[in-house]
Amino acid sequence: MTIKEKLSLLPEKSGVYIMRDNGGNVIYVGKAVLLTRRVRQYFNNSPKPAKVQAMVDNVADFDYVITLTEKDALALEANLIRKYKPHYNILLKDDKHSPYIKIDLREKYPTIEITRKVKRDGARYFGPYFNGVRVSEIVDVIRSAYRMRTCPKKMQKRDRACLNHFIDLCPAPCMGAISEEEYREIVHKVMRFLSGYDDSAETLLQEKMANAVMQEEFERAITYRDQLEMLKKLRERTVANLGAVTDVDAFACASSGTRTVVSVCIVRGNKMMGVKNYAVNDASMTVGETLQDFLVQYYGGNNEIPQEICLPEQFDTALLSEYLTGLAGKTPHITFPQKGAKMRLIKTAQSNASDYLVKSREKAQRDYDMTEGAAKLLAEILNIKSAHRIECYDISNISGVDKVASQSVFIGGRPSPADYRKYKIKTVEGSDDFKCMEEVIRRRLTRASEEDDKFNYLPDLIVIDGGKGQLSSAYSVMKELGYDIAMVSLAEREEEIFTPFSPHPIVLTRDNYALRLMQRVRDEAHRFAVTYHRKLRSKRYFSELDEVEGIGPKRRKILLKAFENFEDIKEASVETLSAIEGIDSKTAHNVYDYFHKKDEK
Repeated sequence: MTIKEKLSLLPEKSGVYIMRDNGGNVIYVGKAVLLTRRVRQYFNNSPKPAKVQAMVDNVADFDYVITLTEKDALALEANLIRKYKPHYNILLKDDKHSPYIKIDLREKYPTIEITRKVKRDGARYFGPYFNGVRVSEIVDVIRSAYRMRTCPKKMQKRDRACLNHFIDLCPAPCMGAISEEEYREIVHKVMRFLSGYDDSAETLLQEKMANAVMQEEFERAITYRDQLEMLKKLRERTVANLGAVTDVDAFACASSGTRTVVSVCIVRGNKMMGVKNYAVNDASMTVGETLQDFLVQYYGGNNEIPQEICLPEQFDTALLSEYLTGLAGKTPHITFPQKGAKMRLIKTAQSNASDYLVKSREKAQRDYDMTEGAAKLLAEILNIKSAHRIECYDISNISGVDKVASQSVFIGGRPSPADYRKYKIKTVEGSDDFKCMEEVIRRRLTRASEEDDKFNYLPDLIVIDGGKGQLSSAYSVMKELGYDIAMVSLAEREEEIFTPFSPHPIVLTRDNYALRLMQRVRDEAHRFAVTYHRKLRSKRYFSELDEVEGIGPKRRKILLKAFENFEDIKEASVETLSAIEGIDSKTAHNVYDYFHKKDEK
């Protein structure tokens, strides 16, 4: 059925639509109040933003799912984006997150924890801390000024106080030196300090510094002085005139037509924590849609939902508000400031977004050339529909022992470790890489034909690590099983690309992005295979040595460290074994007898 025919059958109901390229890969997922009106917008002749037109130019087909409500459509859209990772949707990398301070009030004597993940677990989170604000320094101030405990979460009864109590950094609740009510008062003050309502920390540190000087404890006085200096810098970040609201996220975005940057200015406890910038792929029609899609991804991850979210342009946020309330269990205020301190926060975010858009252009182009661009270039060179999903297979063994294979997967030119697979060779005797490769390809495609969820997604391109022989073995098995997937091999010595249809290899220059992509896919498969092989080999070595009388974990470690490989241990004489420090004569005889009697059988 053609796209035109499908458009005529679209229902007037809410739902989610899924755009695919000519290789069947999902490139965009969107939601709609009315599917018929929304999807047709993409294919009519009206002018569209450049980023939208770029997506439409790559659409070869689409599907849709009807939902009961628009809220269901929003939730389904978010789930499908996480599942398919479409190129033209906003995808936020789950990188190393900024740290937070966590206080779990469900504990009898709460402790201070530093964490990089915000969970919906009922605990209080303060942060994030970044852009010059070090969370460890904040924790040091809390210990010095308020004496809240920072030891591990599970508090155990102690007979003797730890060092923190003796240097006045903890009231020792573990010894019963403070009542639960008194400790709760400390926790309350700490939370007010972290929320921006309590300035007593400065006064407390000044008093402690003065006392330290009087007692000639000058090193401790210097510590207090440094902490006071940190508090001064933190106070300089105070954002005035925010009213009763102390926690604000202010968003803005900048676009070059094809690229978009979203920036968020973060205020916590009336303190400016800094600005974060996100370069995103985005095929939304309007700024409002871009921000809504971004916020669903941003807060659907590990980012804390604040009291107030400030946005630069007015749009209907009822659905977004309902979604965020479901995530946080509380309703954040979504506002569109036109003046005052909150408007200045939006302008700060806007300025950062525009600056980042300009400065990141070259980096973004290089990233594209190395990933999505390289995959498209490779597809053109090989004359195939797509190289969006690439799987590479490699065999690893030593003299036919502990034979294993690996499957690395790249999607959109980027590694997808969650899709990597490892195989222990089961049917091949001896060292025969061709037969091993046949077994692996057969097992992988058979699992796909059996609709195994872990093997459902077929690749656009299969890369075999090896030459023409390995390729022929793998290709014959694939055809036997009734599949028609593009397949090539990459020979490591000359980096030649072989295809099943020509005796002559494709030779690309070393700086070609398509070749570099294939090398990265191959190197990942090799690394994964070697790692698995070493793991199996180590297990076998350990288990064999454990059978020898007198060899425990300590002597096993000594032997494995003394010899370059396991075969040297098996072939070593009693004299050689006895010469190793930690191996006595009796143990040496036991090792020698075990392996030599075993060989005689």
